[in-house]
Amino acid sequence: MTEQQNNPLHGLTLRVILETLEKELGFEKMGQQVKVNCFTSEPSIKSSLKFLRKTPWAREKVEQLYLYTIKTSTSQKAKKPTEAFVWPDITKDNANQKT
Repeated sequence: MTEQQNNPLHGLTLRVILETLEKELGFEKMGQQVKVNCFTSEPSIKSSLKFLRKTPWAREKVEQLYLYTIKTSTSQKAKKPTEAFVWPDITKDNANQKT
């Protein structure tokens, strides 16, 4: 088990990886990044699974694309502020306390 502790793909199925990529990028962008027919010619999750299970080099490229996509989407979400921070006006509070 220790060999898997630093593996970010541990526990993820190929189906989950493909569904996430399809949701984030779509088959068109996936086909631009990984040049395989299962993404460009009548793409579907089913055909992609069939091809990638038989083709280790393509599966590795898809896994790398997944890791890159998740990393960049997570960092972009972290950088977006949820709402603007407004500093409290302490001069009003101090003026009320003095009187």
